[in-house]
Amino acid sequence: MSKTTPRLFGRRGGRSGRGTVTVIEDRVSRSYLRRAKIAFVVVTAVVGLVASSIAASYIHPVLALFAGILIGVTVAAPVAGVIAAWPVLRVIWWWLPEITAFAVLVYGFWLLCLVTSLQVRIVLLFLLASPLVFPSVRSWCKRPVWCLVTRHRLRTCFAEFIIANNRGSLPLLLGTVPTKVGERVWLWLRPGLSLADVQGCLDHIATGCWAAQARAEAASATNSALVRLDIIRRDGLTGTVVSELPDHISGQERDSGAQDDAPVLPADAGLNLRDVPEITTETGTAQNGGTSQNGKTRTAAMKAVKDSSTSGTQTGPQPAMNTHSAGGDDAADWI
Repeated sequence: MSKTTPRLFGRRGGRSGRGTVTVIEDRVSRSYLRRAKIAFVVVTAVVGLVASSIAASYIHPVLALFAGILIGVTVAAPVAGVIAAWPVLRVIWWWLPEITAFAVLVYGFWLLCLVTSLQVRIVLLFLLASPLVFPSVRSWCKRPVWCLVTRHRLRTCFAEFIIANNRGSLPLLLGTVPTKVGERVWLWLRPGLSLADVQGCLDHIATGCWAAQARAEAASATNSALVRLDIIRRDGLTGTVVSELPDHISGQERDSGAQDDAPVLPADAGLNLRDVPEITTETGTAQNGGTSQNGKTRTAAMKAVKDSSTSGTQTGPQPAMNTHSAGGDDAADWI
């Protein structure tokens, strides 16, 4: 089933300016017709035999056989008809939300015209449209619209560049929900497809869905056929995050908070090492043969170095300090 319509972008492939917009491909239509014939024969045979067996208990076997065939054909005809028309029914199912919304809008406006006047309808129209002035209301209204748009764009993307299996089955869209940065779609991969097929086309999917980027990952740890696809339309880290912590502090506490705090030292306040009590060590006789005189000499040398480093009034050159003790140790090694 196809319909010939004029193309708006000129020629394609060297042909004339008229192209073909395919609603249902011929290959898909022939496949479902073949399935419908098989289903008609199978259902007729099974239902006919069962009905004939039951009817044979009440009427003549020959009449029961004809009755069973008639019942089988009656049951098989709707089944085969649904299978043959499934490509068309599937397209109607895809557009069912839009069709339902349009029908409700038209029928509701028709009922409104029957019970109200023109002035009342204009006032109601302004009342219904006034919330759209607020950005938060507009954002809330756009979320379901983008969900519907994403579903249609994903079907188009799958039909264009997702590798289908041998029977031409594409990923099945299970559900779509809005998120703070876009939409989240759950996919069911048919046999012959894998997560790698979807992840290899994420750039094309983002372009086809008019989004910034797309991410796909497994939605179940036990079933790889269930895939979660995230359509990212905006960056969630660019907005202002409002903290609720200041709301838990009263105004009086905020005003007196600086006074109740402990005093803060000025920036130029430093640590005076002279206030640190001196620790003298009497090493006595060490394992390496040192004496107590060496310990006192080291302590005196360390005190002299600290005093010289903390005093800010000495501007001239200082006399050299003999850091070598009698035992030949260098006091700089102990600093």
